[in-house]
Amino acid sequence: VFPEMSLTVTGIDFLKSQNTQQHHTDGYNIKDLVVRRGQPFLVQVSLSRELRPADKLSLRFGIGENPMRNRGSLLSLKPEREDFNGWKISVVKKNGKECLLSVTSSPNAPVGKYNLHVKTETNIYKPENGAIYLLFNPWCEDDVVYMADEAEKKEYVLNDTGYIYVGSAYSIYDRPWNFGQFEEFILDACMYLLDKSKLSLNDRRHPANVSRAMSALVNANDDNGVVLGNWSGNYINGTSPMDWIGSVTILQKYYKTKKPVRYGQCWVFAGVLNTVMRCLGVPSRCVSTFDAAHDTEENLRVDIYLNEKGEKLNSLSFDSVWNFHVWNDVWMKRTDLPNGFDGWQAIDSTPQEQSQGRFQCGPCPVKAVREGDVYLPYDSKFVYAEVNADRVYWVVKKVNGKDKYFKVGTETQEIGKNISTKAVGQNRRVDITWEYKYPEGSKEERMSMQRAYSFIRPSGLMPRSGYASTIQTLGGNTQPLVPKEPVNKTGLQLEINNTEALHPGNPLEMAITVKISAPGNWTVDLTGSCQLQYYTGKVQANLGTIKETINLEGTSEIQIPMKIAPDAYMKTLSSVEDEVLILVTAIAEVKETNDKLTKETSMRFEYPPITVQMPETAKLFNDFTCAFIFKNKLNVILENCKLLLLVEGLGIFKMTTFELGDIMPGRIVKSEIICTPTRLGEKKIVAKLISNQIKGMSTEKAITITE
Repeated sequence: VFPEMSLTVTGIDFLKSQNTQQHHTDGYNIKDLVVRRGQPFLVQVSLSRELRPADKLSLRFGIGENPMRNRGSLLSLKPEREDFNGWKISVVKKNGKECLLSVTSSPNAPVGKYNLHVKTETNIYKPENGAIYLLFNPWCEDDVVYMADEAEKKEYVLNDTGYIYVGSAYSIYDRPWNFGQFEEFILDACMYLLDKSKLSLNDRRHPANVSRAMSALVNANDDNGVVLGNWSGNYINGTSPMDWIGSVTILQKYYKTKKPVRYGQCWVFAGVLNTVMRCLGVPSRCVSTFDAAHDTEENLRVDIYLNEKGEKLNSLSFDSVWNFHVWNDVWMKRTDLPNGFDGWQAIDSTPQEQSQGRFQCGPCPVKAVREGDVYLPYDSKFVYAEVNADRVYWVVKKVNGKDKYFKVGTETQEIGKNISTKAVGQNRRVDITWEYKYPEGSKEERMSMQRAYSFIRPSGLMPRSGYASTIQTLGGNTQPLVPKEPVNKTGLQLEINNTEALHPGNPLEMAITVKISAPGNWTVDLTGSCQLQYYTGKVQANLGTIKETINLEGTSEIQIPMKIAPDAYMKTLSSVEDEVLILVTAIAEVKETNDKLTKETSMRFEYPPITVQMPETAKLFNDFTCAFIFKNKLNVILENCKLLLLVEGLGIFKMTTFELGDIMPGRIVKSEIICTPTRLGEKKIVAKLISNQIKGMSTEKAITITE
């Protein structure tokens, strides 16, 4: 009797193209297999002889440095036997020495990079490229990240480009951003971050833990994470936050050097975190809030200090209102919370405040913000304050050599406006303020606020400057105070707008409109100021002020012009690395009734367009030419111009920079590049022009690549 020939494995085929199409992972630019949890994938095993019923064959999936069965990091699966961890394997068909197996991982398996070995009798076969990346699965109903709508999954998981909305509530604009979650090394960078997070295997099962850890790791604070924040205006030893057009270069550089990439501001952190979450399979979107409060004491109030000329003072403020702030929403069921808080969760990787000792924020259920349930994890008080704080204006006056504070206005409906994200399947902005808050002034809003105020104890209305003890606190009142707009006897209203286009190099022409609706004769003292400020609310330069006393009769209005000469601001504009906004603040006081009102508006400079000329479609591997045309329609020389071009996902070339030198007024410049597309589908080309005078000019155009 001849001894039985022992069973060994001679090869494994991961059937990559078939599996990745089924799993919506065919976009990843990586040689290994990428699959999503809770969904079957096929492997074809080649054996030394036919498989018989008595044979022992098992697939071993290991994760981490030293996989062990008792730690759950090594799964040993035998066909037709469900494993205790919810994984299973079945034999699909046997054909001679070939055996086709179907593997289904658990819908709550830890995400990460697994290695597959096949064990027979005494032999262990270790394939080359035996790594399998396991991701969250929004297509699987049993996965907590399940998303029912196909178009939403296409946008929030698979779309690798998008827009981030910035500017000010008065002038919102879109900044194209290349998320690029499928590009080379991005998935590996995310795996590196997962390992670096020190999350336990158990914690890797739930996207709430993973998204919280990623919000900490995308900023460099306290863990050598991906991006180093810098709001100083000096970016000499790094890249100015304004110059990034996407996350790919940042994550590739970080993965290569393992050192924080310099520098980011909020939209950069949000862009990178969006890439990381989509790459790991969690539906994710960038969310921009205009006039977002940065409230350092969770007292739901931001104090703004003005001097007697109505100019905002930087030095006294502990807290601030950012013209815009960008964070992310990720989609999941919150199995760790009471019912009713599933769906979008806010996470924020901009390092603002520590949470449990690290710069991390969220996930905070968006529904908890809307309902005022600010006791729920994580960081819901902070997120609630960002979109619901009140803004209180104080004028600082010297009285007998001492600073005294006079309240000149309270706004209860100005914070957290125009909350925006990119529309599903369309290149337009959609307003999602209603998801974060009930309509201002509605019954539900009052109830939600009362609820929030019962968890957040606001201190009495005192200015928060250290030595400001000139005002009595409201003592002994334990009822939560929900502030109301101050009563206004004359119906005083202020409006601020620009009367001419705000082109750099031209005078800034603005107007403050004062309205009164009560009958009678009224004397109004109006103070107005114009300043340049960063989007974080930090004032960069004072440009000019006006002071007028006006008389109004009955229901009437008057428009007071305000004009700033180019000389007053051009020097500042050229000396800063960031885009700055024009801030106009107006204070009005009615002498007869002591009605006081303060209003501020931030506006953005307007720039001439960049034109992109190229065909609408091109064939795979066929060259096409792309031309960029820019005419300087401004009255100033644009110095030291650079044109940055990025072709997204075409696999053509990374980024090209043209040095254009100085562009005189009226001059037209044209640059051309030749592209060779290597991938099908719609691709975007983004062009950005940077000069000493202007930091924020960009445009983009799409091209469809066909076979």
